[in-house]
Amino acid sequence: MPTLAQETVKIRSKNAGPFWVTVDLFCGTSEAFDSIRGRLSSEAVADLYRVDAARLKRFDIARLNVIKFSFPRPVPQGAPLDRDQHGAQYATLLEEMSLA
Repeated sequence: MPTLAQETVKIRSKNAGPFWVTVDLFCGTSEAFDSIRGRLSSEAVADLYRVDAARLKRFDIARLNVIKFSFPRPVPQGAPLDRDQHGAQYATLLEEMSLA
C-alpha cells in the first residue's frame, strides 16, 4: 500500500506560532486531492499526533490542492522539553502513513 509521501507532491510541517504546528499536504492535482481527502480522516491524523480530535483543525483547500492540519504543540516552542523547535519533524509521521 503506498504511503502519503508517495501519493503527494510534498508534505511539510512548521510552526504556527509558539503553541501550534501546521502540516501541509500538497497533492499536486485535483484528482489526487479528492482521492486523499476522501481517505484521510481527521481522527486518524489526531491519533497519529496524539492530540484530541476536537483540537485538530483541518482545512481542505481545493483551489490549491492542499490539505492542511493545525494542532497544539505538546509543549511550547523553546520549552526545555521541546524536541522540535521548528516543528519540521511532524511531517515525517504523515509521510509514512498508508491509506486504505
